[in-house]
Amino acid sequence: MLIIETATYDAIVAHARRDHPDEACGVVAGPAGSDRAERFIPMLNAAMSPTFYEFDSGDLLKLYKELDSRDEEPVVIYHSHTATQAYPSRTDINLAGEPGAHYVLVSTRDGADSPSYDGPVEFRSYRIIDGEVQEEEVRVVGSYEETEGES
Repeated sequence: MLIIETATYDAIVAHARRDHPDEACGVVAGPAGSDRAERFIPMLNAAMSPTFYEFDSGDLLKLYKELDSRDEEPVVIYHSHTATQAYPSRTDINLAGEPGAHYVLVSTRDGADSPSYDGPVEFRSYRIIDGEVQEEEVRVVGSYEETEGES
């Protein structure tokens, strides 16, 4: 299960809407081994495409050096789909190289890109390991303190 704070959820959705009609992409980092998505890091889609996302290799190298120096890891790797459902494409599955990460997809199709859109946003999370896709529940909380003491 992905547990994510409301502010981070909102930031991911806002980024997807802002970059539409191109796919948005980014990372939410957290302390290594914690599974807590705490630091929102929007990235540039170097492909600048409505059907494909690609992290800029220089930005990605800089990000991983920064994560390492802060003892963090990518907890969430997210991107948007602009015209299709929030389900990993074959390309998404092939590029999923972080077995410990939650892969979040947001769909901005059918008008969901508009800030005035008041319908539900398709926001889904997956674990992708060795080409196998497993959808997981997403729980949005006000803060991680709400989950303390849960097992």
